[in-house]
Amino acid sequence: MDRNDWINLAYLVGAVGFALSLKWMSSAPTARRGIFAGEIAFVIAIVATLAHEGFNNTGYVLIAIALAIGTLIGIPMGLKVPMTAMPQRIALSHAFGALAASLVGAAHYLLDWQHLGKFEIAVLGIEMILGALVFTGSLMAAGKLHEILRQRPVVFPGQQMVNLALIVVAVAMVIVLMFQPDATYLIWPILGVSLVFGVMLIIPIGGADMPTVIALLNSYAGLSAAALGIVLDNKLLIVAGALDGMSGLILSIIMCRAMNRSFSNVLFGAFGQDQTGGGEESEMGTYRSASFDEAGELLKMARNVVIVPGYGMAVAQAQHKVAELTEALEKEGIDVRFAIHPVAGRMPGHMNVLLAEANIPYDKLLDMDEINSEFPQVDAVIVLGANDVVNPAARHNKNSPIYGMPILNVDQAQTIFVVKRSMRPGFAGIENELFFNEKTLMVFGDAKEVVGELTTEVSGQRDAISI
Repeated sequence: MDRNDWINLAYLVGAVGFALSLKWMSSAPTARRGIFAGEIAFVIAIVATLAHEGFNNTGYVLIAIALAIGTLIGIPMGLKVPMTAMPQRIALSHAFGALAASLVGAAHYLLDWQHLGKFEIAVLGIEMILGALVFTGSLMAAGKLHEILRQRPVVFPGQQMVNLALIVVAVAMVIVLMFQPDATYLIWPILGVSLVFGVMLIIPIGGADMPTVIALLNSYAGLSAAALGIVLDNKLLIVAGALDGMSGLILSIIMCRAMNRSFSNVLFGAFGQDQTGGGEESEMGTYRSASFDEAGELLKMARNVVIVPGYGMAVAQAQHKVAELTEALEKEGIDVRFAIHPVAGRMPGHMNVLLAEANIPYDKLLDMDEINSEFPQVDAVIVLGANDVVNPAARHNKNSPIYGMPILNVDQAQTIFVVKRSMRPGFAGIENELFFNEKTLMVFGDAKEVVGELTTEVSGQRDAISI
């Protein structure tokens, strides 16, 4: 076997590693194995690529410097970015990955345009457009999620026509390149227009939809990488890009189905642009609240409790306190389970990861379809920072922006405790009917503090301190 045969064999092993990584990460017991498989596959891919002929000492030095810079940036991001900011971090990864693919495509064209056919130029043009729009689009999405940029959609007359004109101009320049390959000066306008299009694509979308947008942009980034692999005749890049593209698309579909919304509604629906409600009284009535000791005593009387985690739990980093409350309730002979909505938090699996971090057994985490039919037999539900995913308006109010979205049927339980900082609406910007339900008791405060107080009440530690 010559060098190219060994390289192709390494690429094959890397491709299998990527596929196994996705497969194993789909299940909690094998997720760690999936991460390791992906890491090993990436190392194999990098080493195999560096084994190609044509690299000189200067090239290796530049690559080593780039790897060192990336490592110095990546390790702190991985260790210091909190779980609540994980979607933003993922968006940044997509942004710079897409930018790299777009710039590599531009460099390849500028250096080798004489040997490119029409099909290759077309593929390379699409790759550059996708990479550039994903770069700016992902930066915009990360900014909205991190609340650096305006959360509400930015809409103006003729906006869709402007966006259509931008993408038509970019594609038209690619077509010109197909028939006039020596017009290399068009590369920069193509990239520039695509960068602007990425911004224009995201500004009319509300901050509530950014997680879905990020997943969709991930799909575009994967397609860009696959297209670059076709032009460079790099089979591993084609496979990795296709896997990335399809996984991003599938994740977007899962999130849209969980919200009962279409791609077009996410991209053009301006969801979550109004923030209403938040007072003690509303058209729905007046809410009732409970103190820590009242809530604790009622919980101790329950036979079974279901905890519904949401973004509020993630923000407060309350998962370890939740684990302590679970232990305290179980010591009282109370059965405790968790109800997980597919889009609870900022991304699918967000709540599962946080609760697993607190060593809560995975078999206690039940998906919406598994738990929904059991809520009428549940004595007490603790809604911990969740909002729109438990709003009964989704079932019957046709004028509600969340109408038709599958929700957790917590309003069917005997008693509902809602833990929130305030009555402020959730991402959808509407009041939650659940808060005004006659069976609901609002427990106000930071999720971590409230759960800690409830644990003290349930375990009887406050009484012991008093004695």
